[in-house]
Amino acid sequence: MFDGPDYPKSLHEDVFEEWLEKGRESKIPFAYLLIIWDEIDSKYSPYYTEQKSEIYKYARYGQDPDHQLLVAAYDLYSESRVL
Repeated sequence: MFDGPDYPKSLHEDVFEEWLEKGRESKIPFAYLLIIWDEIDSKYSPYYTEQKSEIYKYARYGQDPDHQLLVAAYDLYSESRVL
């Protein structure tokens, strides 16, 4: 996943699937998985949220003070890309 010049690094499909499962199995009723790129650590990490508005809030501000950038957002259950 995320192969190509628009992305800083590729993400292994197994890791992505693991993140989806973890979000679905959480006791907190998460609905979305955000894929975050950390420029300092040079790695992707998952961020889970219950509300779609958080996705747009994160996307609107772009980069937060921790040098993290929203790369993509997915619905946990349909696995469709939201952003």
